[in-house]
Amino acid sequence: MSPIMPEGENIRRAIKWISANLQENPDQPIQPLIEKVVFKFDLSPKDAEFLMTFFRKRESNQ
Repeated sequence: MSPIMPEGENIRRAIKWISANLQENPDQPIQPLIEKVVFKFDLSPKDAEFLMTFFRKRESNQ
């Protein structure tokens, strides 16, 4: 079961930005990327939590 996608364009942009960074360098840790997008896209703590869950589940499925 995948997490429910929060509404908002900023969270979608954040996912795309993180995904692009991970494609360039797949071995980098996810936490610093999420910290950057929280400020870059003005995300809430709830959005940051969603991103952590989303990318951890994505990692475990690979």
